[in-house]
Amino acid sequence: MDSHLFRSTWAEVDLNAIGHNVREMKNRLPEHCAVIAVVKADAYGHGAEKVAEKALDSGATMLAVALLKEALVLREANITDPILVFGRVSPHDVPVAASQNIILTCYQKDWVREVNQMKLPYPVDVHMKWDTGMGRVGLRTEEELIEITDELRNSTAVNLTGVYTHFATADDTEFAYFEKQQRRFDNVLKTFKSIWAEPVNVHVGNSAASIRFPERMYDYMRFGISMYGLYPSDPVKDERDIQLKPAFSLHSRLDHVKWLDPGESISYGATYTTEDEEYIGTIPIGYADGWIRKLQGADVLVDGKRMPIVGRITMDQTMIKLDQAYPVGTQVTLIGKQSDEEIEVDEIAEKLETINYEIPCMISERVPRQYKS
Repeated sequence: MDSHLFRSTWAEVDLNAIGHNVREMKNRLPEHCAVIAVVKADAYGHGAEKVAEKALDSGATMLAVALLKEALVLREANITDPILVFGRVSPHDVPVAASQNIILTCYQKDWVREVNQMKLPYPVDVHMKWDTGMGRVGLRTEEELIEITDELRNSTAVNLTGVYTHFATADDTEFAYFEKQQRRFDNVLKTFKSIWAEPVNVHVGNSAASIRFPERMYDYMRFGISMYGLYPSDPVKDERDIQLKPAFSLHSRLDHVKWLDPGESISYGATYTTEDEEYIGTIPIGYADGWIRKLQGADVLVDGKRMPIVGRITMDQTMIKLDQAYPVGTQVTLIGKQSDEEIEVDEIAEKLETINYEIPCMISERVPRQYKS
């Protein structure tokens, strides 16, 4: 049964937009470079299974997630394509990954040594992570590189199939630090090739790096935020080197409409008081859904017009000031288009003083996802 029937608040995910964005990226890349569709965090809040299927149908050849559990969810959905896990997986859990043909990330010689002492049903494929300046995880020195490759060379349980790094500032206006990381990677790659004879896949590009420098991509690029139609930063958005279509929108319906006299207060703390006679509408979405209290004062769309959120947002409900009485059940758009008006994810991110990545991720699973295809 359609979960939309149980709630009048929902997020809509346009799978056609996902497909468009993957194809746009592929058209921008050199022919030798393939697309890894990044579907971690439940596809940035869009729904991992549906997004993964659409991305693969549209030309992506591999998936990537942050956690082993996220990869297993995709396997349970009968997705058999290659999946790379970015985060560290405990050696204790490696047999599960190996049995499901899931690619892991490695960057510690002790991890390789411990896995190599196990009796695995199949060798586990790994990509080696190099920290060229992001400062999270990954090996940093030539000494570490030599030590871990020695462990891998003698391993029967761990099969090295790729190497990669991650750029910290590819979306910035200035490129000095990006170029520093690129030089570091090139030097590490040169050393690696001098001590490792077997072919491996190489990938460095996140959305920003791949959009801006497609000619520098190696065997794969990692398509994350821009697969969902969002630009990694204002500079990348302003350049418009790729035309993206946003996939995420958020909607609700009026649950109640009331007429208030001047001087009446709204919600906890009485932070809003009517100045004139006003229509106030209530919609069933609140901070438990990820529509947090700091969004008081933001606009929503009703009848193609902007209406402000008034009073504090509560756990399950939000109040808005209406320009007239509307019927209960009238659609309210919190993110997306109505007629000629649009509230972009970027607008909500600016209101919250954060990045657009965070907005769809923070909309909780209480809000059902409806898919448009």
